[in-house]
Amino acid sequence: MALQLGDTVPDFTQDSQLGPINLYDFADDHWVVLFSHPADYTPVCTTELGEVARLRPEWDKRNVKTIALSVDSPESHKGWICDINEIQKTSVDYPILADLDKRVSDLYGMIHPNSLNNLTVRSVFIIDPNKKLRLQITYPASTGRNFDEILRVIDSLQLTDNHQVATPVNWKDGDDCVVVPSIPTDEARAKFPKGVTEIRPYLRMTPQPNR
Repeated sequence: MALQLGDTVPDFTQDSQLGPINLYDFADDHWVVLFSHPADYTPVCTTELGEVARLRPEWDKRNVKTIALSVDSPESHKGWICDINEIQKTSVDYPILADLDKRVSDLYGMIHPNSLNNLTVRSVFIIDPNKKLRLQITYPASTGRNFDEILRVIDSLQLTDNHQVATPVNWKDGDDCVVVPSIPTDEARAKFPKGVTEIRPYLRMTPQPNR
């Protein structure tokens, strides 16, 4: 059965260029971004892996660890990483799972035969510290991922986990938020001292509470 949002993600131990990785031990109390690639030495993936390494300060700021996956070997990964570091002027410091037996790919539903034969598609999984799946996006092989969007979603998830707000269309960190419908307006005005703007009874906005 395919993973659904809110499911506890399956644990695994799989080899990588950094040695065996157990997901739960690796994650500990962090958020995790797990993202898959069709194969090593592929052009779009090369740009993505370099970007994830370049964004290390942003991941660290959000208590996020990153794990990539490809169906090739650890030795292949090491050679590819040398290329990535040179081309992207960065240093890939996170594990790339060597999913030769496709065990993790099958566990997480990363293989879509009608799209990409028996290789992994461009899947992204955001996993919270409770090991719950909070977001899943699957991109076509021809389209590189937007990691600014992944960071934006993590900002929203971390905000809304701790405050009774939701984030509206195109929201980014620092923008106004939506007061959740379960809070009556009078209670919301007391709860959010920065102010509540009632556009409609069901659409109330407030400045971001943790800013």
